[in-house]
Amino acid sequence: MKNPDIRAKLRNIRLLVSDVDGVLTDGSIEIHSDGVESKKFTVKDGAGVALARIAGIPVAFLSARHSETTTIRAREMDIRYCLQGRLDKLNAFHEICAQYKTDPKQAAYIGDGLVDIPVLEDCGCAFAPADCHSLVAEVVDQLTDLRGGEGVLQAVVEIILAGQDRLTATLKQMRSEVYRG
Repeated sequence: MKNPDIRAKLRNIRLLVSDVDGVLTDGSIEIHSDGVESKKFTVKDGAGVALARIAGIPVAFLSARHSETTTIRAREMDIRYCLQGRLDKLNAFHEICAQYKTDPKQAAYIGDGLVDIPVLEDCGCAFAPADCHSLVAEVVDQLTDLRGGEGVLQAVVEIILAGQDRLTATLKQMRSEVYRG
């Protein structure tokens, strides 16, 4: 981890982009005998997307690999931009930032693999799951305590909002608007 004190970076974050395999999942891909693929996602990350949405921070997905399973999950989470099959993640990241009219330095990124390093080095604040590649761990601003597939995205949303002194207020707003309690 290169930056244990990321509070100043967190204050500027206006967009969150996340890798999928190894972040939203544990990185496993099951291909059944009929050729159908499956992955396991946690509902925690869905709650994290909802929390980010209430805070006005859009979330996008960026994957080097195309997967219909990812498309379905992104649709369920109402993710507007889910770019897949993009090995050149840096250009794809810049495309997403342009779509949201956000400077890349105002975007956080979550990645776990070697293909994510160019984006992690270019974004405004870089995160990775605890079980990321060792070279990724060297370039991120913060590792989460969670492994891929355990709610990493939700944890990062909470870190960003806490760093912006908005977590408590956003949770309260979510409770009153979504949970009605």
